[in-house]
Amino acid sequence: MNCPKCSTELIQKYYKGMIEVDACPNCRGMWLDVHELDRLEDVAFDDDAQKGSLIHFQKKTEIPCPHCAMPMHEFQYRLYDLKLDYCSESGHGFWLDAGEDERVIAAMSQRAQNIQRKVDAEMEWKQVLKNMHSFLKKKNGKQ
Repeated sequence: MNCPKCSTELIQKYYKGMIEVDACPNCRGMWLDVHELDRLEDVAFDDDAQKGSLIHFQKKTEIPCPHCAMPMHEFQYRLYDLKLDYCSESGHGFWLDAGEDERVIAAMSQRAQNIQRKVDAEMEWKQVLKNMHSFLKKKNGKQ
């Protein structure tokens, strides 16, 4: 396969020692098969049910899919300020330009923190309500 951005032949490498990707040695972009984007996200946050919708505001590009050469689509990644390319014709995978892999991980890390903060706030509120209920119950029992 060749890089969809600079036409350099892609080489297979292990990303962070765990995901085999096709990478461009020239522009440093990388091709991820469909399941590999999920594995990349799982580096920071592996709760798929809490990740949110993946593809928003897609539009066709002239960038060819490395697998089938059909034009890929650009989309807004999970409503973050990040646009990625993917093969919509056959669902072959995703193209990430240099640095976009780290932005995906950062977005998922932030998502994990937000979810944890929400869970912590809900637990605190639950305890406040429980204490308030106990207080009112005691107060009403003494009157």
